[in-house]
Order: sequence, then C-alpha cells, then structure tokens
Amino acid sequence: MAKKFIKKRKRNLMSVGLPAEIIFNIVLILFALLCIIPFVFVIVISFSSEQSIRQIGYSFFPSEWSVTAYDYVFKMGDQLWRSYFNSFFVTIVGTLVSITMCILYAYALFRRDFKFRSFFTMFAFFTTLFGGGLAPTYMVCKQLLGLSDNYQALIVPALVSPFYIIVMRTFFSSSIPEELIEAAAIDGSGEYRTLVKIILPITKPGIATVSLLTALAYWNDWYLAMLYIRDAKFIPLQYLLMKMQSQVDFLVKNSAKIGAEVANVVSQLPSSTLRMALVVFVVVPITFAYPFFQRYIIAGLTIGSVKG
Repeated sequence: MAKKFIKKRKRNLMSVGLPAEIIFNIVLILFALLCIIPFVFVIVISFSSEQSIRQIGYSFFPSEWSVTAYDYVFKMGDQLWRSYFNSFFVTIVGTLVSITMCILYAYALFRRDFKFRSFFTMFAFFTTLFGGGLAPTYMVCKQLLGLSDNYQALIVPALVSPFYIIVMRTFFSSSIPEELIEAAAIDGSGEYRTLVKIILPITKPGIATVSLLTALAYWNDWYLAMLYIRDAKFIPLQYLLMKMQSQVDFLVKNSAKIGAEVANVVSQLPSSTLRMALVVFVVVPITFAYPFFQRYIIAGLTIGSVKG
C-alpha cells in the first residue's frame, strides 16, 4: 500500500508540475518579447522614411524604407568616430578607476577592526542625502581642479558613487566570513594580498554588477560634456548625438520662419527617424558588454541559495 501511495503521489506531482512549468516558460517568453520587441521596433522605424511616418505613423511595416537618417549621421565623418573613441575611452578608464576606488573604500568599511569605520560610513551615506549643488560643484571642478576640455572632466566628477560603495560593502558582508580573513592573517598574509588573492576572487559577482552599472553610467553620460567640454575633439558620442538631434528639431520647428527654399530643404530632414537611428548608435555598442558580465551577475543572484 505504501509503495502504491508513493507512486500515485509522484504521478500527481508530475501531472501538476508539467502544466505549471509550461505556464512559467510562456510567461518568461512573453517577458523576453516585451524586452526585445521595442528595440526591434526602434530599428524598423530608423529605416523608415519620413513620408511613411507622416502617412501611417510608426509601424512595423512602413510604406517606404529609407536610410536617410543613417546617411545624415555618417555625414559627420571623422567627428563621429572621434566621439565614439572618446566614449569608449571614458567608459573603460572611468569604470576601471571607479571600481578600484569603490572596492578599496568598501573593503575598509567592511572590516570591523578599522578604527574609523563609523566615520567613513557616515561620510559616504551623508553625501547621498545632501549634495553640494550645481554652482559649487562647477566652480570646484572647473576653477579649482581645472577640469575643462580634457578627458579628466568626463571621468573625475563621476568617479565615486556612495551608493555603489554601500552596495559593495553589503556584498562583502554577506559573502565573506570574517574567519577567512583571520585565517589569512594567521598565515602571514598582508592586507593588500588578502584583498587581491582571497577577497576579490570570491566577490567577482558583486564587482561585475557594480562595474556594469558604472560602465552604463559613463557610456550614457552627456551632462558632464555639456558643462565642461567645448573642444570638439573631447566630445563624447552621447553629447554629439544629442546636439545633432536638437539642431534638427530646432530647424524643423522654425522652418516656417526661414524662407520657402530653405524650408523645403529643412522639411526633408529625418527628424523622427533620426531619433531612432541615434538610439541604435548608442545602444548597440554597450549591449556587447552584457555577455562578459552575465555569468557573474547570475552567480551573484544565486549566492546563498545552495549550501554544503
């Protein structure tokens, strides 16, 4: 009787589990489509013609295809590729320096034997509640530090993030037992060797997560360039594309005030499709960074789920 009862129970669990698994997979597929379809829609619109958008609006099946928006962007020539290089350089260098500072600061806050731990924790947390304001920040960066028309102006103001420091400290606290550090100290390991050889390999998921968020912040930033950059050779991609879109929008909105001949030329500018093309130019490069961080982020999500 007991064996029949167990077999019947397993059969019931399998019959209940299979539909649930199918429903779960369908939900995940729908969620994935919700993430992918908007970007596909953006790409389709970027290859649509302005005439098609005027006639039928935004559609997956435009009445006329066109590459006018991309032609307009590529007319910038060397400036476009220079801005691409600036964005890549700022993102890579800024992320490396920023994550190094974040790890060192967070590791000090994680160590309970650090004498000034409470002070520096409060010092970091205080800046999340109160900021210096735009005018004092601008004066310090430009006049005191000389951050103007150079790469430092795009990197230094965003180097330290108190939020990422707190996140990294929390990750250290949840994944590293203090006994491990004590054992390393007994074996004669110094502080820097313990950090590099023992702590960092364990905390790769947390480092990867913060690195990805930092890289996205640097890649998408245009505000610092607007404040501190006037020389065209230091303009990053996002600020260049934003200026281009602003100029096109201004011309289109004021075309009636210009002249008949000029207005006719302005009306041919790819206003709507240009926005979508610029999204493609910005999003596609940074998407290649995700595969390098994906396995570490997944590992970080599953930490603590399995013991033994």
